[in-house]
Amino acid sequence: MTDNPRVPLVLIGGLAPGPNADLAERLRLAEPGTAVVHHDLRQIHSGVVKRRIRLGDGDQLTILELAHGCVSCTLREDLLPLLRKLARMPQVRRIVVRLDEAMEPEPVSWALRNVLVGDSPVIEDVDLQAVLAVVDCESWLADATGDETLAERNIQASPEDERTVAQVALAQVEFADLLVLAGAAADAWSAAKASAVLDRVAPSIPRIGLSEVDGATVLGAVPAGARRGEVTDMHGPLLYGEPPLHTDCGIGLLTFTAQRPFHPERLHDAIDVLLDGVVRSRGRLWVASQPDMALWIESAGGGLGVGHAGPWLAADGGPDWADVSPERRTLASLRWDPVFGDRAQELVVVTDQATPDEVEAALRGALLTDGELAAGEREWLRYPDPFGEWHEEPCEDTEIDPEKHDVNVSNRKDETQ
Repeated sequence: MTDNPRVPLVLIGGLAPGPNADLAERLRLAEPGTAVVHHDLRQIHSGVVKRRIRLGDGDQLTILELAHGCVSCTLREDLLPLLRKLARMPQVRRIVVRLDEAMEPEPVSWALRNVLVGDSPVIEDVDLQAVLAVVDCESWLADATGDETLAERNIQASPEDERTVAQVALAQVEFADLLVLAGAAADAWSAAKASAVLDRVAPSIPRIGLSEVDGATVLGAVPAGARRGEVTDMHGPLLYGEPPLHTDCGIGLLTFTAQRPFHPERLHDAIDVLLDGVVRSRGRLWVASQPDMALWIESAGGGLGVGHAGPWLAADGGPDWADVSPERRTLASLRWDPVFGDRAQELVVVTDQATPDEVEAALRGALLTDGELAAGEREWLRYPDPFGEWHEEPCEDTEIDPEKHDVNVSNRKDETQ
């Protein structure tokens, strides 16, 4: 850990570049010595990223050429080393990172704490004080409930990026400490429905209007108990705060739990229920053909991802109780089964056109029957498993050479302005 005090850091995310830039500029003007960093990923498919740094009267635009055109490379090769350099410049008193519209704040926050720049993570140089999400009230509801992909909107974070706009819109608000509302919805119904969605996907996160932000007060609106970029365990709580349990403007909430496994093929057939008439789903799955491994699922806007969430506590070779979070230990203790241990289904589903009852019925139909349950694990392992094939993501290095990065904030203005 450096002897110098850590420099405050603020992350700004959102799908609307105009309001995002407005908020960043308000923060820059509110405190002298604020550096604003923005990476434009619109040409990342060609391995090109435009980086802009504003600090005082300086305004530097740099064209970066990356070996691989992806967000991970942008983080490792440029943003993280840049944050360390800026944090160690005496004239920098605060750093604001305006994330590209396609970027989610959670991977950035994780990288700050876990990716090495030289021999230490950048969190030793910066203090992540707030993650802000800008919500464009005119378009956010359509973004969060639509099926458009990032590729169709030409805001992919890499050539292989298959995420939907809805996945990004929801991830940005779910991880935020404060929602900054920009503009106005087209009508009262759209405003009420957007509020109903936010009440259920981000129930504990306060909201403030962009027009009310003066750059100094916005950080004061961040609640004392905010996560401030802390990445939670996949086995932690799925709900933060206290979302309404009743249906409002057609938006409902289902918490699905069960203490028997899914049949892999029936789950695969039933999974479409999470893509039709559903705003958001996320949670942990116990699939009979993979008895030791928890699966993680997320869906939004016709996009769905399934991946590993690590072994169950009760699995052979699973983590020790002392090595997991207190929240995970508490949850496991409350539902521990003498045969299956902490294995269980737990999903949270925010519904729109579909009803919670329809979703629950489809999921319960995919669970093992009593006869299948009695057949035991040896039989379960013979089930064909559509979830059984996995691949490694590229760009998995986690160490960065800090000497490969130079920072020089000049007075050259961005000619695209």
